[in-house]
Amino acid sequence: MSESLVRFSDADLQEFKGIITEKIQKAEEHLELLHSAYKNDGNNGTEDTSPTFKAFEEGSETMSKEANTQLALRQEKFIRDLKNALVRIENKTYGVCRVTGKLINKERLKLVPHATLSIEAKNMQK
Repeated sequence: MSESLVRFSDADLQEFKGIITEKIQKAEEHLELLHSAYKNDGNNGTEDTSPTFKAFEEGSETMSKEANTQLALRQEKFIRDLKNALVRIENKTYGVCRVTGKLINKERLKLVPHATLSIEAKNMQK
């Protein structure tokens, strides 16, 4: 794709919109799983097991909840970034690098549809 293009075509934007919408749906399903795992009381039939095992389970449960919370926060950010990408599609600014002003490679956007930086701009950050 020529770097002289100012923006993606409407057909390209609709293709990206489909990709992003699908990713949002999957991400929201994953987030719901994380929330339900966090809300789960963790009672997997361990009431009648030895006290040592039960203590281990409680510690493990706390670590698991902390990990799920971190995963949920990351998933919420991912969903927010994807929704922001949909706004950029509506504004027809989607796929334009916020540093270089050039179009981000189409293949990169298919893999990372919420990207706002081209590879060139990412490399300049290092």
